[in-house]
This record gives sequence, structure tokens and C-alpha cells, in this order.
Amino acid sequence: MFENLADKLHAAFRRLSGKGKLRPRDIRDGLKEIRLALLEADVNYQVVKEFINAVQKEALGEEVLKGLRPAEQLVKIVYDHLVHLLGDAAVPIEWAPKGPTPIILCGLQGSGKTTTAGKLAVSLRKQGRKPLLCATDVYRPAAIEQLKQVGEQAGADVFTMGSEPVAIARAAYKHAQSVGADALIIDTAGRLHIDEEMMQEVADIEAVFEKPEVLLVVDAMTGQDAVNVAQEFGRRLHLSGLIMTKMDGDARGGAALSARAVTGVPIKFVGVSEKLEGLETFHPDRMAQRILNMGDVLTLVEKAQQAMDSEEAARLQKKLLSASFDLEDFRRHLRNVRKMGPLEQIIKLIPGAAGMGQLLPDEFDEHELDVVEAVICSMTPEERANPDILNGSRKRRIARGSGTTVQDVNIVLKQYRELSRMMSAMARGQEIQMGGVRIGRPR
Repeated sequence: MFENLADKLHAAFRRLSGKGKLRPRDIRDGLKEIRLALLEADVNYQVVKEFINAVQKEALGEEVLKGLRPAEQLVKIVYDHLVHLLGDAAVPIEWAPKGPTPIILCGLQGSGKTTTAGKLAVSLRKQGRKPLLCATDVYRPAAIEQLKQVGEQAGADVFTMGSEPVAIARAAYKHAQSVGADALIIDTAGRLHIDEEMMQEVADIEAVFEKPEVLLVVDAMTGQDAVNVAQEFGRRLHLSGLIMTKMDGDARGGAALSARAVTGVPIKFVGVSEKLEGLETFHPDRMAQRILNMGDVLTLVEKAQQAMDSEEAARLQKKLLSASFDLEDFRRHLRNVRKMGPLEQIIKLIPGAAGMGQLLPDEFDEHELDVVEAVICSMTPEERANPDILNGSRKRRIARGSGTTVQDVNIVLKQYRELSRMMSAMARGQEIQMGGVRIGRPR
């Protein structure tokens, strides 16, 4: 979502870094470019104005202007203020001291509440919690059935009852207590903030509970309208946080940058894909790193830990160090990487990704990875363990079995050898180059 903004900020900093020592005029010109980039990204005008003023005041100080690397110091100042703009630190769900914690999801129609309810259930289950979903959208046709399907995919039970939303929420809480659930996720009906009757209904649902988590689900692709909606809902409800959906879209992303500053309500989660695993805790510092093309190592590590258990990782490292990484390991590694999410998103989490465009060309089709797996699956265990025995006739048999060509088989073997060499070097602490970017360092 922040691709265009990241590219423009990166270009502005690159121009400044080429100047060596900076003059006040250079900084002002650079900040003009940053201001324009933020406005083009649909960030609220007042937010941009205050942000640029704060950065400029600090950047024009003696310490920066007379420093050895003023351009790098300017990047650090922009980063710090960007983190502050986004909310300083992650804000977790505030759990009730006893009994289930009510989590009320509200928002406009089509903002993605029902799917988000399932994503949140999956996220909580990974944390060892027992969520219960509650359907209170009695107006939209098949809304309850949709939540049941989502709940089944998420591995969470769904509570349904009658046609009175407030009574349903009250009964669901008692049921959650009886079954030992520690989170009650309430999926409310979509409503316009100008619909008085529907706004009163969600306020009444909130009043059922003592201190519920009220999370507003906002479509990030609606731009500044998303911020306006958050303000209106905030006037009627005690919002405890926002969930920004469709953050993997191609919108300009200004809503996410403006929401915290304009509403005073923290962003708690972001939806990063359509899959039920595609909900992440919002970390302002990590998001700022992505926007400034600094990568996001912590998120990358978390995704890797979720995709591969510690025993598998230790086994893989051992094989790499002993140079016994074979095609079966290659296939397993490929599957683990794909569990982490779309390859395009994973690449962007690597520091220096701005200079690694050669690694993943624009025309890259992730279905090509299916071809790689099909080729390896068409090999015998002996061939996977020892690819050097693959002669012409064996390659023709593998190509027929996988529905590919001998050329495809040769490409897969070349990719395997390159990856094996690269990973083996990294496991030994050696430095390699990818797309002009140095990764790792000699011991």
C-alpha cells in the first residue's frame, strides 16, 4: 500500500545524501518533497503540516547541520516522528481480569467485519486463547451463515440466537462464560454513521458490558473518508482501537497515517491479506521502517517462526552447514516460505529491499513456484537426495510426469543449486550479494 510513498521518500533521501554536508535550504527543499509525497498519499493536510513543521524544527538544529552525516540524521528524525505519528507503540487488547473479554467489531457495510472476526479468532487461537464468535447482524441476508462458515474455517464456535442484537450479545456473554471462552468476538451489522437508529443499537450493545473492547473496522482503501468515519463513530462509542483492512491493496495509504493523529484512537490490527491468517498486530515502528524502505526484520522473523518450528529450523541449519541440503529439503523450504505469505510481501520485509528489484521482477508469477514443486514431486527419493544422477532420460521422464519441459527441469535444478550455495554461505556467516545489496557479514 505504501509503495509509491516509500519510493518517493527514498528518492528524496537519496538526493540529500548525495550532497554531503547539508545547508538549511537543502533540508527545506527535501522536506518540500516529503510533504508533497505525504499529500499525494492522501494523508490529512493538517497532519502533514504539523509533521513537517516538527521535523523541520529538529532538522535545522546545529547538531544536524554540523554533523558528519546530516542526511542520515534527517532520515532518523523523519523515522522518529513517523513512529510518533503512527502511535509510538503497539497497543494490545485490554483483557478483562476475569470472565471473557467482549470484543465488539463495528463499522460501515463492506468494511470487512465478518472476515476480520474470523481473522481475529485465528490470531487469538495462536496465542492460546479460546475465542467465541457471536452473530448480531440480523439484517443482511446470509450474514449469520457467512459468519458460521468463517468460524468453521477459523476453528471457533459461533453463537446465534433470535433476532434482537442486544439480547443476542447478552446471551452470548453468558454462553461464553459457561463454555470457558476468554474472548467474545461480536460481529455487528454494518451501519452508516448518519443512521441514528443503527448507531443507537451498537451503543446499546456496548452498554451491555462493563469495559468492552470496541474496535472499529475501517477499509484503508477509502482514504480520508475512513478517518471521517472513525471520527463519527468515536463520537457515539468508546472506541478502544481501529482495525485497518485491505492494507495489501494499491490505495495510497494516507488513512493509516492520519487515523491515529486525527482520531486519537490507536490502530491495533491491520489486515494484510484475504487469508484468515492475514491479520497482524500493528507496530508503529515496524510500519515506519517499511514506509522508509528500511525493511522489517522482526515481522520477517515472526512469520518464519510461525511457518517453521524450531526442530525443523535446526535440522535445516545442520544440513546446510554439512553441505547436505538436497532437493527434498528444497521442497520443504519452499513450502515453509510460501506459508509466510506472498513472496512479494516477504521480499519487502528485508532491509535494503529498495535496491533488490532484480530479485523479484514485476512479471513474476507466484504460480511458477507450483511448477518447481511439481518438478521435484515427480522425482524419485533417490533423485531428490542425489540430483547429480539426473541424466537426459531421467529429466525427460520428470518433465512428462510434472507436465513441464526438460528446460523447466533444468531451471529448477539451477535454482536449487544457487539457493543451496547462498543459504550455505549465510549459515556459515559469509557475506553475499543480492541485487547489489550485501546480506550477512563475515565472522
